[in-house]
Amino acid sequence: MPLNDQQIQALGRDAVQRAAAGDFAAAETMFSRIVDERPNAGQALHFLGQVRLKLGRFVEAREPLERAAKFMPREPAAQTNLAGCLMQLGQHEAALEALARAAHLKPNDPVIAHNTGRTLEALARLDEAERAYDLALSIDNRLLPSLAARANLLAARGEWAGALADLDTALVSRPNDPQLRLRRGELLLRQGDWWRGLADHEARLEIAEDRYAPDLPIWQGEALAGPLLLYPEQADIDGDDAKRDTIMLARGIDPAMTFAVQCAADLAPHLAVPTVRRGDPVPGFAAAAPLRSLPHLLGLTLETLPASTAVTALGKTSSRIGWFTRREPPAGLEIERDPVQAGACRLVVGDDLWPAHLAASLGIRTLILLPRTADWLWGPRLGTSPWYASVELLAEDDSEGLAARLAGC
Repeated sequence: MPLNDQQIQALGRDAVQRAAAGDFAAAETMFSRIVDERPNAGQALHFLGQVRLKLGRFVEAREPLERAAKFMPREPAAQTNLAGCLMQLGQHEAALEALARAAHLKPNDPVIAHNTGRTLEALARLDEAERAYDLALSIDNRLLPSLAARANLLAARGEWAGALADLDTALVSRPNDPQLRLRRGELLLRQGDWWRGLADHEARLEIAEDRYAPDLPIWQGEALAGPLLLYPEQADIDGDDAKRDTIMLARGIDPAMTFAVQCAADLAPHLAVPTVRRGDPVPGFAAAAPLRSLPHLLGLTLETLPASTAVTALGKTSSRIGWFTRREPPAGLEIERDPVQAGACRLVVGDDLWPAHLAASLGIRTLILLPRTADWLWGPRLGTSPWYASVELLAEDDSEGLAARLAGC
């Protein structure tokens, strides 16, 4: 039965109230009914598109938002919400057109300028994106999303000082924001500034992620009445990252302190320290610490790294070259690819993976190939590594350097 104007107005008020209360599903049903009755009602179309955006139904939101923008050509919010939907759908060129219309209707709006920057960044038009963020910040110099976005662009270009200045400005408004603190920490750590960066890096533990933590008090460096459990924080303890962290970071604990390392079952035989398996009961442990927090808890720097954890080689001594990288080896080399044998090879070439760390801990000459955005733990420089005396760090695309070091092998 068709609704009259009074009924439509009442239904619209109820729908707005439901949306304001967070009941977007009920609001969507009501706005859909209004649009069925009044197909050209721009405001109802706009509301319908908005609640579908809230529900994450971006494909279904597009059609009412496009119609709303058509029927309300002078409403900047209609253009902006359409742009947001198009961005979610990966339609960045169309989103940019909608944002240009919104900016024409509402010039000098910082949010429109920021979203324009996001869209340009998605299109890899980075210089234009930076100018858009500059515009947004010239209007509102504390606009957090633009400060964070511009910091990322500057950091990608290696302009650390500018990136850190933006993050510092953002943190004035939100000093406890863990995402901002973590990002600042990462930038400082990538420059080798552990003194300032390590504390910020602990903010990662405040961010809800798929991260493991045992049911124990978190160690803060204090003396303990019982043993300490060290653990990789990765949810997948059998993954490459967890194994790499276990070998690299389980170091520097006071020899007088009783501790054990939680690790993957196939890694335990290599470690010359007490180990426990994940999932085993942990009664008797006084506290626990994630391995990636040890540099902070122990006050380490790249210049004061303690000796690596003692490990054990399981394979027989071999004349082969351990090869644990995605790169294909040159022809003519006798290659070993079994990770268990990494500690028995005469030379190891690897990505930043646990077999290379195992070999390095044993004093085997090891070449580790790092990507441009390598883990901050390595520090800002290639070459000799402070982590292992036998390691040399090379850029993963340094084919000539790798070939020179393999010459004669």
